[in-house]
Amino acid sequence: MRYLPIEPSLFVEHRKHLKARLKPNSVSVFLSNDVMPTSADGRLTFVQHSDIFYLCGIDQEETILVICPDAQEEKHREILFVRETSELIAIWEGPKYTQAQASAISGIQTVYWNREFEAVFRTLVIESEAIYLNTNEHLRAEVVVETRDLRFLKKCMAKYPLHHYERLAPIMHALRAVKSRIEIELIQKACQITEKAFRRLLSFIRPGVWEFEVEAEIIHEFLMNRSRGPAYPSIIASGASTCILHYENNDRQCQNGDLLLMDFGAEFAGYASDLTRTVPVNGRFSPRQKAVYNAVLRVKRAAIAMLIPGNTLAEYHKAVGFVMEKELVDLGLLTLTDIENQPVNTPAYKKFFMHGTSHHLGLNVHDYGNRHRIFEPGMVFTVEPGIYIQEEGLGVRIENDIVITADGPVDLMQDIPVEAEEIEILMAS
Repeated sequence: MRYLPIEPSLFVEHRKHLKARLKPNSVSVFLSNDVMPTSADGRLTFVQHSDIFYLCGIDQEETILVICPDAQEEKHREILFVRETSELIAIWEGPKYTQAQASAISGIQTVYWNREFEAVFRTLVIESEAIYLNTNEHLRAEVVVETRDLRFLKKCMAKYPLHHYERLAPIMHALRAVKSRIEIELIQKACQITEKAFRRLLSFIRPGVWEFEVEAEIIHEFLMNRSRGPAYPSIIASGASTCILHYENNDRQCQNGDLLLMDFGAEFAGYASDLTRTVPVNGRFSPRQKAVYNAVLRVKRAAIAMLIPGNTLAEYHKAVGFVMEKELVDLGLLTLTDIENQPVNTPAYKKFFMHGTSHHLGLNVHDYGNRHRIFEPGMVFTVEPGIYIQEEGLGVRIENDIVITADGPVDLMQDIPVEAEEIEILMAS
């Protein structure tokens, strides 16, 4: 692994919180993601399932975590099953975790090879009344392939049809929404790597550069700083493409007078960062560009101030909408009449700011969390207002990552340049 070892106490604590939410006499199962094929004998780079990583820190394919708090044998209350290596595997793929290494990383004392899973799991199922299984219940998920979780669910329910089945997803969504000190430190490290990439770009961007060249600079800086790479596909959008929210082609040549909207973030030790900055390709904002940019920046600052314990996403987004309305009126994009006549469920500002202001951030860039849950200390959110004027081919989005604390919001990206004048100075240097 590229990153330095994570304290196993993090995973021990996470499992402790999980076990406190399980019903008595139950067994729960967490599985690694599949290694996904492309075509012929190709395959994608393995990415670990964030739930199993959250609970044990094992970043390897074909891993199974079983938690059975009331198992009759104490050694079977937490079990890790890992892929058994061989000389052939070592030659072709490199070394895999030994049982001792897996134990040291996870803090789990009992580690078996995968070939022992069926027999051990059957014993635990017979002892248990309920079986907890995992499914993807993220609101934005579009699951179009049968995952390892779903295959195991079908097999398990067919083999043990008389047991009571429970969902792990609601528990994981509740646990993962609030980050620990160590998790926030890992997200902060990802943000610091992202900062290095952005500062690198400010001296690189100029008229004539291609969007994919900008993307290449980002990836270079990420990899040089122990990141596996981007936490999500980078958006490098110039000109009219700044108004395409999920633009990923990154194949246009940046022109003099364009704005360049860059939405990217480094992954570090599994944790994501998420930054957006919009800069002038030639190093100088036009008066109109700067007016729109500063309007977005004011909305961002107002939104950050609202990330406090006790608030909710619904009230937060409503309040941010009021701030955005004023800015759009001042820019001449909306009139007071537009606002007075707007439909109840379709605010007028949505024509120019059509996405949400914030989402949870953690092991996933759109991390777990119930949107109706009251804000609590330890939650990490993005703040990313934007104004997109398609008629002018002008889009601006600015985004930072924020931790909610009892003493107010803490900006994990506070050192990343954001003032229009500072960006112009840095681009000119």
